[in-house]
Amino acid sequence: MNINWSKHNLLPAIAQDAVSGDVLMLAYMNKEAFELTLKTGYAHYFSRSKQRLWKKGEESGHTQKVKDLLIDCDADTILLKVEQKGVACHTGRKSCFFTSVAQGKEVLEQEVNLEDKYSIVDILYHTILERKNDTAQKSWTKKLLNDKELLLSKIKEEADELCVAIDCEDDAQVIYEAADLLYHSLVGLGLREVSPDRVKQELKRRFGMSGIEEKASRVGKIDNW
Repeated sequence: MNINWSKHNLLPAIAQDAVSGDVLMLAYMNKEAFELTLKTGYAHYFSRSKQRLWKKGEESGHTQKVKDLLIDCDADTILLKVEQKGVACHTGRKSCFFTSVAQGKEVLEQEVNLEDKYSIVDILYHTILERKNDTAQKSWTKKLLNDKELLLSKIKEEADELCVAIDCEDDAQVIYEAADLLYHSLVGLGLREVSPDRVKQELKRRFGMSGIEEKASRVGKIDNW
């Protein structure tokens, strides 16, 4: 059975441990990700948050070697039987499905030190998303997410404090204020659910372009490199 990609341009893809049968994660594939998976033998997906193709484990090293690939009866869902290297979830757990609704708690322990595998920016961003989706959470991050005006005022405040630090304070204060601005900016990205990876992609796109070229490539926006 063939997939009609003109009808379904993005399909759910379930990764399952080929030996234990444990369900590891759910992601999505477009035609290019599907074909790249078949060609390389390693799971590739299309990230809706990053808006790009990604190889599972490209950053963490936690790759998925595909042992078999199945399509369901409607040809609109993909099942990958994989040999998982390391863990499947960015939280450091074996599976992305670790919270029991019936028990009201997490049922899988974290297995790896995330800071050994992911950048602190990615860890912080996903922590912000977890705060956002946790209705019982009470924290400064949650307060910012629930009050957009407060969040916007804090981003402006932290940007101003960084300018002051760069102008007339020592390096330690510059670093401190830059960290504050980065944190509040990440909360803003989390509010909009814009992955920092998309910011990295934009920086990569601009790399090597002059400020004039970059400005000319966009309409109605002002920027200089």
